[in-house]
Amino acid sequence: MSNIPDTSTTLLKDLARDSQHARWGEFVARYQPMMESFMSANFPTVDAADAVQETLIALIETFPVYRYVPEEKGSFHNYLTGILRHKALKMLAKESHRSALHEAYAKDAAVGGAASGADDGQWRDALFEIALQQFMADDTVADRTKRIFARVAIDGEKPEAVAKAFGVERNAVDQIKSRSMTRLRELVAALEKVDDARLADRGI
Repeated sequence: MSNIPDTSTTLLKDLARDSQHARWGEFVARYQPMMESFMSANFPTVDAADAVQETLIALIETFPVYRYVPEEKGSFHNYLTGILRHKALKMLAKESHRSALHEAYAKDAAVGGAASGADDGQWRDALFEIALQQFMADDTVADRTKRIFARVAIDGEKPEAVAKAFGVERNAVDQIKSRSMTRLRELVAALEKVDDARLADRGI
């Protein structure tokens, strides 16, 4: 990891007093190289820019209550990399659950008689990702439905925890996930028809 910058107590205090303080640019210039180096060394497969951005957003929220007392709370760079590590792990988990969602759909498609070759699998993954984006952007789908589906199917949260967060029964969460997956299959089928039509037009 690159050299750890000296901690400026006045800088931290200024940012704690005002989340819009002009010294944020100074903070980023001071700590971004260290954070990028940390990501490269510890989480090379995670998008470092996204992780750093998520960390900065978290800092804006926590700085008003953060107090730099190294003898009690440890050094600031450890505090900072702790947040960065948490964000990176969360991104890894989300990507893992997203992959699991793809695999669940692929398994379901295979049971339905779809081909299972490597090229076919990659093609279906691409169509499923497009369908997922269409579903999440669909204004006819209730926002709460999309948020529940995202938390339980994409983020991998426990259905019980999601049900409690939204004040609904566990069965309601299961139904929302099931209906959403059905809608995704419909969107993929529609995309397949469009793709088949294009191939037919080309005489393939």
